[in-house]
Amino acid sequence: MQQDAGPPPVRDWDPETDDTLVCRAVRDETHDVKTFVFAPTSPCLFRFKPGQFITLELPIGGETIHRSYTVSSSAARPHRLSITVKRVPGGPVSNWLHDNLKPGDRIRAVGPLGEFTPGEAEAPRKFLFLSGGSGVTPLMSMTRTFDDLGEDHDVVFVHAARTPADIVFRRELDALTGPGRRLRVAHVCEGIGAEAHWAGFTGRLSLPMLGLIAPDFMEREVYVCGPGPFMKAVRAFLEGGGFDMGRYHQESFNFEEMTAELAAGEPTAQAMPIPPAPIADVSPSQGFRIEFAKTGKVFTCPPDMALADAASAADIRVPTSCSRGLCGTCKTKLISGTVEMNHTGGIRKREIDQGLILLCCSRPTSDLVVER
Repeated sequence: MQQDAGPPPVRDWDPETDDTLVCRAVRDETHDVKTFVFAPTSPCLFRFKPGQFITLELPIGGETIHRSYTVSSSAARPHRLSITVKRVPGGPVSNWLHDNLKPGDRIRAVGPLGEFTPGEAEAPRKFLFLSGGSGVTPLMSMTRTFDDLGEDHDVVFVHAARTPADIVFRRELDALTGPGRRLRVAHVCEGIGAEAHWAGFTGRLSLPMLGLIAPDFMEREVYVCGPGPFMKAVRAFLEGGGFDMGRYHQESFNFEEMTAELAAGEPTAQAMPIPPAPIADVSPSQGFRIEFAKTGKVFTCPPDMALADAASAADIRVPTSCSRGLCGTCKTKLISGTVEMNHTGGIRKREIDQGLILLCCSRPTSDLVVER
Protein backbone atom coordinates (compact mmCIF):
# COMPACT_ATOMS: atom_id res chain seq x y z
CA MET A 1 0.00 0.00 0.00
CA GLN A 2 1.42 3.38 -0.99
CA GLN A 3 2.23 5.59 1.99
CA ASP A 4 1.02 9.16 2.05
CA ALA A 5 4.02 11.46 1.55
CA GLY A 6 2.40 14.17 3.69
CA PRO A 7 2.29 17.90 3.02
CA PRO A 8 5.20 19.50 1.19
CA PRO A 9 7.77 21.24 3.39
CA VAL A 10 7.32 24.94 4.05
CA ARG A 11 9.90 26.91 2.10
CA ASP A 12 12.18 29.58 3.55
CA TRP A 13 11.34 33.23 2.96
CA ASP A 14 13.46 34.56 0.11
CA PRO A 15 13.32 38.31 -0.62
CA GLU A 16 14.88 37.64 -4.02
CA THR A 17 11.60 36.03 -5.12
CA ASP A 18 9.08 37.83 -2.87
CA ASP A 19 10.24 40.76 -0.76
CA THR A 20 6.79 41.71 0.56
CA LEU A 21 5.94 41.41 4.24
CA VAL A 22 2.46 41.74 5.77
CA CYS A 23 2.08 43.50 9.11
CA ARG A 24 0.12 41.15 11.39
CA ALA A 25 0.19 43.02 14.70
CA VAL A 26 1.33 46.25 16.35
CA ARG A 27 2.06 46.25 20.09
CA ASP A 28 2.85 49.12 22.44
CA GLU A 29 5.96 48.39 24.50
CA THR A 30 6.35 51.81 26.17
CA HIS A 31 4.89 55.28 25.60
CA ASP A 32 7.19 55.78 22.57
CA VAL A 33 8.17 52.25 21.50
CA LYS A 34 6.13 49.86 19.37
CA THR A 35 6.71 46.32 18.13
CA PHE A 36 5.63 45.47 14.57
CA VAL A 37 5.03 41.81 13.76
CA PHE A 38 5.36 40.62 10.15
CA ALA A 39 4.56 37.52 8.16
CA PRO A 40 5.29 36.56 4.53
CA THR A 41 2.54 36.85 1.92
CA SER A 42 2.42 33.04 1.68
CA PRO A 43 3.50 30.38 4.20
CA CYS A 44 7.27 30.66 4.63
CA LEU A 45 9.83 30.39 7.39
CA PHE A 46 12.13 33.23 8.44
CA ARG A 47 15.66 31.90 8.82
CA PHE A 48 17.92 34.23 10.76
CA LYS A 49 20.41 34.35 13.61
CA PRO A 50 19.55 36.31 16.75
CA GLY A 51 21.08 39.77 16.47
CA GLN A 52 20.59 40.14 12.72
CA PHE A 53 18.54 42.89 11.04
CA ILE A 54 16.24 43.50 8.10
CA THR A 55 16.17 46.57 5.87
CA LEU A 56 12.74 48.05 5.15
CA GLU A 57 11.84 49.88 1.95
CA LEU A 58 9.25 52.51 2.85
CA PRO A 59 7.30 55.08 0.76
CA ILE A 60 7.60 58.29 2.77
CA GLY A 61 6.93 61.81 1.49
CA GLY A 62 6.98 60.76 -2.15
CA GLU A 63 10.36 59.06 -1.79
CA THR A 64 11.56 55.55 -1.11
CA ILE A 65 13.57 55.41 2.11
CA HIS A 66 15.57 52.40 3.28
CA ARG A 67 16.04 51.87 6.99
CA SER A 68 17.43 48.89 8.89
CA TYR A 69 16.00 47.53 12.13
CA THR A 70 17.21 44.66 14.24
CA VAL A 71 14.89 41.69 14.55
CA SER A 72 13.62 41.52 18.13
CA SER A 73 11.78 38.19 17.92
CA SER A 74 13.16 34.74 18.66
CA ALA A 75 14.99 32.92 15.89
CA ALA A 76 13.36 29.75 17.20
CA ARG A 77 9.91 30.99 16.10
CA PRO A 78 10.32 31.23 12.32
CA HIS A 79 6.70 31.83 11.28
CA ARG A 80 6.73 35.48 12.36
CA LEU A 81 9.35 38.22 12.49
CA SER A 82 9.19 41.38 14.59
CA ILE A 83 11.02 44.68 14.89
CA THR A 84 10.76 47.07 17.82
CA VAL A 85 10.97 50.77 17.00
CA LYS A 86 11.40 53.83 19.21
CA ARG A 87 9.65 56.97 18.03
CA VAL A 88 12.45 59.48 17.45
CA PRO A 89 11.47 63.17 17.51
CA GLY A 90 12.06 64.44 13.99
CA GLY A 91 12.90 60.97 12.68
CA PRO A 92 10.99 60.47 9.40
CA VAL A 93 11.01 56.67 9.44
CA SER A 94 10.20 55.90 13.07
CA ASN A 95 7.39 58.47 13.09
CA TRP A 96 5.96 57.11 9.83
CA LEU A 97 5.95 53.58 11.21
CA HIS A 98 4.29 54.66 14.47
CA ASP A 99 1.67 56.82 12.77
CA ASN A 100 0.88 54.79 9.65
CA LEU A 101 1.77 51.11 9.71
CA LYS A 102 -1.14 48.95 10.85
CA PRO A 103 -2.15 45.27 10.63
CA GLY A 104 -2.83 44.25 7.05
CA ASP A 105 -0.44 46.78 5.53
CA ARG A 106 2.33 45.55 3.24
CA ILE A 107 5.92 46.72 3.01
CA ARG A 108 9.03 45.54 1.21
CA ALA A 109 12.14 44.28 2.96
CA VAL A 110 15.49 42.58 2.42
CA GLY A 111 17.50 40.41 4.79
CA PRO A 112 17.99 39.15 7.39
CA LEU A 113 21.63 40.22 7.44
CA GLY A 114 24.31 41.07 9.97
CA GLU A 115 27.20 39.64 11.93
CA PHE A 116 26.29 40.78 15.45
CA THR A 117 25.26 37.34 16.65
CA PRO A 118 26.60 34.90 19.24
CA GLY A 119 26.55 31.97 16.82
CA GLU A 120 26.19 28.40 18.00
CA ALA A 121 28.07 26.69 20.81
CA GLU A 122 28.27 23.08 21.93
CA ALA A 123 28.80 23.99 25.59
CA PRO A 124 27.08 26.63 27.78
CA ARG A 125 28.75 30.05 27.76
CA LYS A 126 28.83 33.06 30.06
CA PHE A 127 27.43 36.22 28.48
CA LEU A 128 27.11 39.84 29.55
CA PHE A 129 24.54 41.80 27.54
CA LEU A 130 24.75 45.60 27.84
CA SER A 131 22.07 47.64 26.08
CA GLY A 132 21.00 51.25 26.06
CA GLY A 133 17.59 52.50 24.96
CA SER A 134 16.36 50.92 21.73
CA GLY A 135 19.63 48.97 21.49
CA VAL A 136 17.88 46.32 23.57
CA THR A 137 16.40 44.65 20.46
CA PRO A 138 19.24 42.38 19.22
CA LEU A 139 20.05 41.28 22.76
CA MET A 140 16.37 40.56 23.38
CA SER A 141 16.32 38.36 20.28
CA MET A 142 19.33 36.47 21.64
CA THR A 143 17.71 36.10 25.08
CA ARG A 144 14.39 34.93 23.65
CA THR A 145 16.16 32.44 21.39
CA PHE A 146 18.25 31.01 24.24
CA ASP A 147 15.09 30.57 26.32
CA ASP A 148 13.03 29.00 23.53
CA LEU A 149 15.77 26.50 22.74
CA GLY A 150 16.44 25.70 26.39
CA GLU A 151 20.11 26.60 25.99
CA ASP A 152 21.83 26.62 29.37
CA HIS A 153 23.85 29.80 28.96
CA ASP A 154 24.68 31.98 31.97
CA VAL A 155 23.47 35.46 30.97
CA VAL A 156 23.62 38.76 32.81
CA PHE A 157 21.47 41.33 31.00
CA VAL A 158 22.02 45.00 31.91
CA HIS A 159 19.71 47.52 30.28
CA ALA A 160 20.09 51.30 30.60
CA ALA A 161 17.11 53.62 30.15
CA ARG A 162 16.20 57.21 30.94
CA THR A 163 13.49 56.31 33.48
CA PRO A 164 11.67 53.11 34.55
CA ALA A 165 8.82 54.05 32.18
CA ASP A 166 11.29 53.87 29.28
CA ILE A 167 12.44 50.29 29.92
CA VAL A 168 11.57 48.21 26.86
CA PHE A 169 10.52 44.57 27.52
CA ARG A 170 10.69 45.18 31.28
CA ARG A 171 8.00 42.69 32.31
CA GLU A 172 9.15 39.99 29.91
CA LEU A 173 12.77 40.26 30.99
CA ASP A 174 11.82 40.09 34.66
CA ALA A 175 9.60 37.07 33.96
CA LEU A 176 12.45 35.25 32.22
CA THR A 177 14.48 35.32 35.43
CA GLY A 178 12.27 32.73 37.11
CA PRO A 179 13.39 29.60 38.97
CA GLY A 180 15.61 27.25 36.99
CA ARG A 181 16.72 29.92 34.51
CA ARG A 182 20.27 31.22 34.35
CA LEU A 183 19.34 34.77 33.46
CA ARG A 184 19.95 37.76 35.72
CA VAL A 185 18.54 41.16 34.74
CA ALA A 186 19.52 44.60 36.02
CA HIS A 187 17.85 47.83 34.93
CA VAL A 188 19.82 51.07 35.18
CA CYS A 189 17.88 54.34 34.96
CA GLU A 190 19.28 57.87 34.81
CA GLY A 191 16.29 59.08 36.83
CA ILE A 192 13.28 57.51 38.54
CA GLY A 193 10.62 59.57 36.77
CA ALA A 194 7.19 58.97 38.25
CA GLU A 195 8.15 55.64 39.87
CA ALA A 196 8.79 56.81 43.43
CA HIS A 197 9.59 53.31 44.75
CA TRP A 198 12.14 52.40 42.07
CA ALA A 199 14.41 49.68 43.49
CA GLY A 200 16.83 49.33 40.59
CA PHE A 201 20.12 51.09 39.87
CA THR A 202 20.06 54.85 39.33
CA GLY A 203 22.59 56.92 37.39
CA ARG A 204 24.73 56.08 34.38
CA LEU A 205 26.28 52.69 33.81
CA SER A 206 29.91 52.72 34.93
CA LEU A 207 32.67 50.25 35.70
CA PRO A 208 32.06 50.32 39.49
CA MET A 209 28.33 49.80 38.95
CA LEU A 210 29.00 46.93 36.55
CA GLY A 211 31.22 45.34 39.20
CA LEU A 212 28.28 45.36 41.61
CA ILE A 213 25.87 43.89 39.05
CA ALA A 214 28.20 41.24 37.62
CA PRO A 215 31.31 40.76 39.80
CA ASP A 216 32.56 38.11 37.34
CA PHE A 217 32.19 40.34 34.25
CA MET A 218 35.87 39.86 33.39
CA GLU A 219 35.08 36.19 32.68
CA ARG A 220 32.15 36.87 30.37
CA GLU A 221 31.67 37.41 26.65
CA VAL A 222 30.28 40.91 26.24
CA TYR A 223 27.70 42.04 23.67
CA VAL A 224 26.86 45.76 23.54
CA CYS A 225 24.24 47.71 21.59
CA GLY A 226 22.82 51.18 22.04
CA PRO A 227 23.28 54.80 20.98
CA GLY A 228 26.77 55.69 19.79
CA PRO A 229 27.85 57.55 22.96
CA PHE A 230 26.63 54.66 25.11
CA MET A 231 28.68 52.10 23.17
CA LYS A 232 31.76 54.34 23.12
CA ALA A 233 31.55 54.90 26.85
CA VAL A 234 31.11 51.19 27.62
CA ARG A 235 34.04 50.29 25.42
CA ALA A 236 36.19 52.96 27.04
CA PHE A 237 35.54 51.90 30.64
CA LEU A 238 35.96 48.19 29.83
CA GLU A 239 39.27 48.85 28.10
CA GLY A 240 40.34 51.05 30.98
CA GLY A 241 39.39 48.31 33.42
CA GLY A 242 41.60 45.73 31.71
CA PHE A 243 38.86 43.68 30.06
CA ASP A 244 40.01 41.30 27.32
CA MET A 245 38.57 43.11 24.27
CA GLY A 246 38.92 39.94 22.23
CA ARG A 247 35.69 38.91 23.96
CA TYR A 248 33.97 42.25 23.31
CA HIS A 249 31.32 42.56 20.58
CA GLN A 250 29.26 45.60 19.65
CA GLU A 251 26.80 46.38 16.90
CA SER A 252 29.11 47.85 14.29
CA PHE A 253 26.70 50.43 12.94
CA ASN A 254 23.70 52.39 14.05
CA PHE A 255 20.29 51.72 12.54
CA GLU A 256 18.38 54.66 13.95
CA GLU A 257 18.36 58.35 13.08
CA MET A 258 21.22 58.97 15.54
CA THR A 259 21.19 62.75 15.55
CA ALA A 260 17.53 62.84 16.48
CA GLU A 261 17.98 60.08 19.04
CA LEU A 262 20.64 62.05 20.87
CA ALA A 263 18.39 65.08 20.89
CA ALA A 264 15.70 62.88 22.45
CA GLY A 265 18.06 62.05 25.31
CA GLU A 266 18.82 58.37 24.90
CA PRO A 267 20.81 56.95 27.86
CA THR A 268 24.59 56.97 27.86
CA ALA A 269 27.26 55.67 30.20
CA GLN A 270 30.12 57.21 32.14
CA ALA A 271 33.48 57.55 30.39
CA MET A 272 35.81 60.18 29.01
CA PRO A 273 34.51 61.73 25.75
CA ILE A 274 36.03 60.33 22.56
CA PRO A 275 36.74 62.83 19.75
CA PRO A 276 35.21 62.11 16.33
CA ALA A 277 37.37 60.58 13.63
CA PRO A 278 38.75 63.12 11.14
CA ILE A 279 37.05 63.39 7.77
CA ALA A 280 39.22 62.71 4.73
CA ASP A 281 40.28 65.79 2.76
CA VAL A 282 39.14 65.73 -0.86
CA SER A 283 41.01 67.92 -3.28
CA PRO A 284 38.65 69.61 -5.76
CA SER A 285 41.32 69.30 -8.49
CA GLN A 286 41.32 65.49 -8.43
CA GLY A 287 38.76 62.80 -9.12
CA PHE A 288 35.44 62.58 -10.93
CA ARG A 289 32.52 65.01 -11.00
CA ILE A 290 29.53 63.68 -9.02
CA GLU A 291 26.11 65.32 -9.37
CA PHE A 292 23.08 64.62 -7.16
CA ALA A 293 20.24 65.24 -9.61
CA LYS A 294 17.41 66.01 -7.18
CA THR A 295 19.28 68.39 -4.90
CA GLY A 296 21.55 69.84 -7.59
CA LYS A 297 24.61 69.35 -5.39
CA VAL A 298 27.94 68.66 -7.08
CA PHE A 299 31.20 67.42 -5.58
CA THR A 300 34.41 65.68 -6.55
CA CYS A 301 35.21 62.07 -5.68
CA PRO A 302 38.65 60.47 -6.12
CA PRO A 303 38.62 57.05 -7.79
CA ASP A 304 39.79 55.35 -4.58
CA MET A 305 37.10 56.85 -2.31
CA ALA A 306 33.52 55.72 -1.69
CA LEU A 307 30.86 58.15 -2.88
CA ALA A 308 29.35 58.51 0.61
CA ASP A 309 32.74 59.41 2.09
CA ALA A 310 33.41 62.01 -0.58
CA ALA A 311 29.94 63.51 -0.10
CA SER A 312 30.55 63.74 3.65
CA ALA A 313 33.91 65.42 3.07
CA ALA A 314 32.10 67.98 0.90
CA ASP A 315 29.58 68.64 3.72
CA ILE A 316 26.80 66.87 1.84
CA ARG A 317 24.73 64.65 4.11
CA VAL A 318 24.04 61.13 2.84
CA PRO A 319 22.06 58.69 5.02
CA THR A 320 24.33 55.76 5.82
CA SER A 321 24.55 53.23 8.64
CA CYS A 322 27.00 50.42 8.04
CA SER A 323 29.47 52.06 5.60
CA ARG A 324 30.29 48.66 4.11
CA GLY A 325 27.46 47.68 1.80
CA LEU A 326 25.50 45.63 4.30
CA CYS A 327 22.36 47.47 5.38
CA GLY A 328 21.10 49.13 2.18
CA THR A 329 20.35 52.49 3.81
CA CYS A 330 22.26 54.47 1.14
CA LYS A 331 20.73 52.69 -1.85
CA THR A 332 20.07 55.03 -4.77
CA LYS A 333 19.66 55.14 -8.56
CA LEU A 334 22.65 55.70 -10.83
CA ILE A 335 21.40 57.81 -13.76
CA SER A 336 24.63 57.94 -15.73
CA GLY A 337 28.25 56.89 -15.38
CA THR A 338 29.92 53.78 -14.02
CA VAL A 339 31.08 52.65 -10.59
CA GLU A 340 32.95 49.80 -8.96
CA MET A 341 30.76 48.44 -6.14
CA ASN A 342 31.90 45.91 -3.53
CA HIS A 343 28.92 45.18 -1.27
CA THR A 344 28.27 42.57 1.41
CA GLY A 345 24.61 41.75 0.79
CA GLY A 346 22.80 45.07 1.15
CA ILE A 347 21.57 45.11 -2.44
CA ARG A 348 19.92 42.44 -4.57
CA LYS A 349 20.95 41.37 -8.05
CA ARG A 350 17.74 42.57 -9.64
CA GLU A 351 18.25 46.00 -8.02
CA ILE A 352 21.75 46.17 -9.48
CA ASP A 353 20.26 45.22 -12.86
CA GLN A 354 17.83 48.14 -12.43
CA GLY A 355 20.73 50.56 -11.96
CA LEU A 356 20.72 50.91 -8.18
CA ILE A 357 23.97 51.32 -6.24
CA LEU A 358 25.09 51.65 -2.62
CA LEU A 359 26.88 54.94 -2.06
CA CYS A 360 28.91 53.65 0.89
CA CYS A 361 30.75 50.99 -1.11
CA SER A 362 30.72 52.38 -4.66
CA ARG A 363 33.77 54.09 -6.14
CA PRO A 364 33.47 56.10 -9.35
CA THR A 365 35.15 55.03 -12.58
CA SER A 366 33.71 58.01 -14.50
CA ASP A 367 31.75 61.22 -13.93
CA LEU A 368 28.37 60.37 -12.38
CA VAL A 369 24.81 61.62 -12.13
CA VAL A 370 22.99 60.09 -9.15
CA GLU A 371 19.27 60.33 -8.39
CA ARG A 372 19.47 61.94 -4.97
